[in-house]
Amino acid sequence: MSFKETFMKGEQGLFKPDSLTPMQKIVLRFVVVGLVFYLFAIVEGMIMRMYQITPLPFVSEEQFFAILTAHPLVGIFGSTYSLVCGAFLFLVPYLMKKPLWSMKAANLTWIFIAVGTLVFWAAGFISHYAPLYTLYWPLPADFSQFSLWGGTIFVVGIALVMVGSALFVINVFKTITYTPEGWEKQPAGALLGSAIGYSGFKNLFRRRKEEHLVPLPVAAIARGSVDMALNTTVILFTGVLILVYMVAAIFGTDLSQTAVDALLYKNWFWWGLDLIADGLVLIFVAGTWYLLAMMITGRKLFMQNIARAALLVELVVSWTVWSHHLLSDQAQPAILKVVSGELVTAFELITQGLAFFITLATLWAARPLKMTNELKFLLGGLLGFALAVPAGIMQADVGLNRILHNTQWIVGPHVHVAVLVGLTMTLYAAIYILFPIVTNGAKLYSQKLANFHFWGHLLGGIGMGAFMGMAGLQGMLRRSLYVEGEFGIYMILAGLSGALLLAAFLAFFLNIVMSIGLQGVIGIFMPAKLKTSDMVPAE
Repeated sequence: MSFKETFMKGEQGLFKPDSLTPMQKIVLRFVVVGLVFYLFAIVEGMIMRMYQITPLPFVSEEQFFAILTAHPLVGIFGSTYSLVCGAFLFLVPYLMKKPLWSMKAANLTWIFIAVGTLVFWAAGFISHYAPLYTLYWPLPADFSQFSLWGGTIFVVGIALVMVGSALFVINVFKTITYTPEGWEKQPAGALLGSAIGYSGFKNLFRRRKEEHLVPLPVAAIARGSVDMALNTTVILFTGVLILVYMVAAIFGTDLSQTAVDALLYKNWFWWGLDLIADGLVLIFVAGTWYLLAMMITGRKLFMQNIARAALLVELVVSWTVWSHHLLSDQAQPAILKVVSGELVTAFELITQGLAFFITLATLWAARPLKMTNELKFLLGGLLGFALAVPAGIMQADVGLNRILHNTQWIVGPHVHVAVLVGLTMTLYAAIYILFPIVTNGAKLYSQKLANFHFWGHLLGGIGMGAFMGMAGLQGMLRRSLYVEGEFGIYMILAGLSGALLLAAFLAFFLNIVMSIGLQGVIGIFMPAKLKTSDMVPAE
């Protein structure tokens, strides 16, 4: 088959969109949307990398900071949320062996996330609305500095994403606890207890172990969805607060003198935002590691009761860890800095370390293993968090934080390595292992492209994080624009690493499109006829 024919129809014509179930099509829609927005984020990242080397004539300073605002949000909400929601809405019913509670809610989830991301991205791109992603009060409502209408539309876009997130959370818990029509009544309370890790915690103290009603990966998904629900509530509330000021200004009422305590606002906002940054990400990632380890090895997870109990312990940890973001805030109470910012944060090294050890022990017990794409990317994801989590723990020290706070160290060795190497490579591992399942056995077009994708992404992600960190140690601040070239060598090396990341992604994207064909990509978004046999995913 020629290149043109393969590009249009897919590798050897094996992928047929008409043969897909509605569930499979929904998953693939999420994946396509997530990858498109990942391309948005990585291109914007490269624009910023190049601008830090030398200012670009077609990008103004206002546009730079608008990109800086939208870039992490597009990456987190548009890309990561889409990939995570798509994978988990498939895996929960797949592992529970019962239908998804609502296919309509699943479709609305990807639509709200896709439309909302496009709306807030466009608002920043057109109006240059740039309060930075932290939205520190009163910055987002500063109409003297930013466009009133741009800010209003930006916040509406974020709100749409949060509606999609809420639908995802509802769908997950309803799927776990409901009884399908015609089935014997299922114990909703017991299922919920198993889902949040309560049964695993009890088994640690029982001689006779209780049977787990919910598979461990589903328990991790449910546990992470709790944080996602809380995060959604906080961001929606914050958005409404900002909208009140903006809409009032549109109608000629100035609320700028209305009191909003900045410190209380920052604690509230970081509590919610940190449920993504530390709680949700680490829990979802741990659950994905467990699932991948079991699927790759065909074995039960090592120390699964401890893994379940750790999910419940992380429930407390992730809710009380936010203050490490405010260690350098002079108004922040010292007790919160020490207990939440330092002690509880250090405990995350234990909970994440347990997930790391349990995953590696499961893989080790099954050796020898073939170095498949999913195994390589799983190991890459583990390496990413092995580098990024200790970097974060270092920051969670009051003394070191005085040096590292607000520098490129934060966004380099910690954020970018955690997200690009740890989180994204874990998600890629899930895509590679689920690809033949959700496409009815479609073959990957090129293993060489997959190999380049692995090495390019791994080296590019670690390299960019390392060089940004080196610049941070020399005093380069984050959320700042340097045009004198004082950190030029680090920015050039970080830019080259970013270019390698972009090349790796394009190789992956080409590989997927060539595997299913352009017609296949279009067919994914065509309606699928629901059959009775499609309701329960095949094992």
